[in-house]
Amino acid sequence: MEWTGARYADKPTVEVRTWIDAPPDRVWPLVSDIGLMPDLSDELQSVEWLDGAEEPAVGARFLGRNKHRALGEWQTTSHVVECVPGTVFAWAVGTPADPAAVWRFRLEPRDGGTELTQWMQLGPGRSGLSMAIDRMPDKEQKIVFVRLRELECGITATLEKIKERAEA
Repeated sequence: MEWTGARYADKPTVEVRTWIDAPPDRVWPLVSDIGLMPDLSDELQSVEWLDGAEEPAVGARFLGRNKHRALGEWQTTSHVVECVPGTVFAWAVGTPADPAAVWRFRLEPRDGGTELTQWMQLGPGRSGLSMAIDRMPDKEQKIVFVRLRELECGITATLEKIKERAEA
């Protein structure tokens, strides 16, 4: 796992990796199926493609509904910004030019299986976290740290569930 950034303006990131005893072509359908993601996440409640899209492709959009005990409930529109089947799937939350977050799965063949990395970046666009920072600017670093820690735990759990399914 790896973290960067302490302030929201620094576009802090979290990255977690795992090795899966399955080839990328078995892992890819799990990471690219947005409909599966709510089963793998405590925060993400539902996801649906928009504009008639049915699968990931650069420019496709999807609506996500989220729930968090401290942040409440919200929904976002995400745009697929990278999609190379078997290799990378990434999306920007909100406007791609100024996203509230960017998420990415990267798959690499390694040692007869797949090294799966999930990475995410907060900001630079405004998000619910920005509102918390606006209310308590003197606590920005703590707010960012706590959120990065939550995201790290969530990503770790998601990768473990993907690993279990891919190796089953």
